[in-house]
Amino acid sequence: MTNVMTYKGYSARIEYDDEDGILFGQISGIRDGVGFHADSVDELRTAFREAVDDYIETCAKVGKEPQKPYSGKMMFRVSPEVHRRAAQAAELAGKSLNEWAGEVLAKAAG
Repeated sequence: MTNVMTYKGYSARIEYDDEDGILFGQISGIRDGVGFHADSVDELRTAFREAVDDYIETCAKVGKEPQKPYSGKMMFRVSPEVHRRAAQAAELAGKSLNEWAGEVLAKAAG
């Protein structure tokens, strides 16, 4: 079972609130807090799509570029030893370090 919805490049993790008896979610990967909820899966799917569309429309109205969840650029630090071993693994695989790291991260992220 998946608990993630995706629409127009935006994703949201879906949760259930037993106390209120509702399904709810929030668009992930953006700074603006955009949430939605519903009583059924079909209604939730519609609410999610409406939330994404409303976010995009609201950004246009206020002259703000809608934030895309992720740019694809990552910067992080590792120890020199890990950097050396990763660079060597990439070279032995015949790939750039960026290409190799992207494949390793994609595999690890499932």
